[in-house]
Amino acid sequence: QVQLQESGGGLVQAGGSLRLSCVASIRTFSDYSMGWFRQTPGKEREFVAAISWNGGSTTYADSVKGRFTISRDNAKNTVYLQMNGLKPEDTAVYYCASDSSPIPGTRTYDYENWGQGTQVTVSS
Repeated sequence: QVQLQESGGGLVQAGGSLRLSCVASIRTFSDYSMGWFRQTPGKEREFVAAISWNGGSTTYADSVKGRFTISRDNAKNTVYLQMNGLKPEDTAVYYCASDSSPIPGTRTYDYENWGQGTQVTVSS
């Protein structure tokens, strides 16, 4: 059974930075693409970023491109989301997810397993 645990959320002022981490309890973490999504109350969960099994391919939502960076350390079973230049509209619960496909997807139904989420709040 795959378990994902996010951490690193918190309260930050606009323009600030946070780094989210997601540790996966997967025997073969390097077999999985990983993604980050976010959700605010009353809205659908939206794609943020994704990374292929070896980190060779990344993709980003237009809203975060140039500000956020996804990376992974397969030796630590961990995927990261470095968030710079944060804006109030980035406020959301952020979720990591695993996808057994070698090509990272951008839709929620591409992903089989999800973490519990970590809250990110950006004040203006």
